[in-house]
Amino acid sequence: MTACALESSPAHGNDGRGGGPPRAECVITADGTHAARLARNGGSWYPERWTLDGPQPYAVPLPGHQPEEPGTEVQPMGDGRVLIHRVTDGRHVFSLLYPAGPGTGELPLGAVGYDGEDGARLRLLPPAPDGRRAYALAPGRRTTALWLLTGGACGPELLAEIPGRCSGGAWLDRTGRMLAVDREAGGRTKTIVVDLGRGGEVSPLLQIAPDSDDRVLLADPDSGLLLIRSDAPSPGRDRLGWGVLGSTLPVRFPECLRLPDCAVTPFAVQPGQMLAPENCAVALRLDGSPGSRWVGVWRPVERCVHHFAAPEGWLAGAGLWTGDGVLRLPYATADEPCGVARLRAPVGRTESAGRTESAGRTGGAGPEDAVRGRTAAPPAPAVPSPVPVAPRPVPLHQRRL
Repeated sequence: MTACALESSPAHGNDGRGGGPPRAECVITADGTHAARLARNGGSWYPERWTLDGPQPYAVPLPGHQPEEPGTEVQPMGDGRVLIHRVTDGRHVFSLLYPAGPGTGELPLGAVGYDGEDGARLRLLPPAPDGRRAYALAPGRRTTALWLLTGGACGPELLAEIPGRCSGGAWLDRTGRMLAVDREAGGRTKTIVVDLGRGGEVSPLLQIAPDSDDRVLLADPDSGLLLIRSDAPSPGRDRLGWGVLGSTLPVRFPECLRLPDCAVTPFAVQPGQMLAPENCAVALRLDGSPGSRWVGVWRPVERCVHHFAAPEGWLAGAGLWTGDGVLRLPYATADEPCGVARLRAPVGRTESAGRTESAGRTGGAGPEDAVRGRTAAPPAPAVPSPVPVAPRPVPLHQRRL
């Protein structure tokens, strides 16, 4: 299974930069066993843990002594505890929550202080692959602090100061060593790799064109598939594209992912496709007119998007794939406060859309832009490189034509 790579906060519609992708309404562990979200009871918010690896999903409320602020971040850990990030009195305060009889136990982890507006932007990174550690990025004026919050010797531990302002975050391997982040420097945004095994050593990952803004949204460690947002093919307008980690082939920008009047955000990639990144099913969150939201499924090899109605009460932007191509979508309604809908990914270019309780329409195929609008066939399968062998990962270059 692969987890949602977006952060959780019902109070914010983007990633903190303004105009960024919407955050998921819950966060799922990398192995798909647990999830966490802020639930609401009337006007009060409280953390809630979901267990997903049993016969039936179930939720455990973890309320504290007082209601939480709507912007509070929560993240599930592999052992079932929930990391909570609160901001209070000029500090970022972290604790682990767990069920304790009829109440909630809380293990304080410590705090990180800050001065000024920049310091208030600390955000949790997506769940680490091992389920034991949790990390956060705190951008400052000239550098970004990378913090280890759990799994260290004691309390929050500063791992590295990365030059530039960093955001986003995607794990490139199953060990939790190679982290991709988007760094803003010199007026441009490029994705870099932070090697946690080398004390936070930084190297370039994605540089499509010198004057383009290039970001990695999702990464699949098994196949090396990367989901990318860049304005390289259309200066001034972001496009959604894909590439393969370690490949020298150009990044592709499928025309079918340009949906008019619709925001397209990838949130989960099918795991287990070791030698075939172009066959990975990708789940898309599709936001149309206000209040209009549904699910898309796309494979690079198909060049079309299959559209599905989201289950009622979907925790938008959250979901995970099984290795055999079943998309699991968590939802909560008044009648069913903890549920998971299942959607099997369609297989083959001509097969009609798969089925859930509500199936939608099938999109048509369209061309792909490789460089400067050129239509190109999908690349042949390549040997993946989830963990680069060389000290510096091979950048994805845009082929000059």
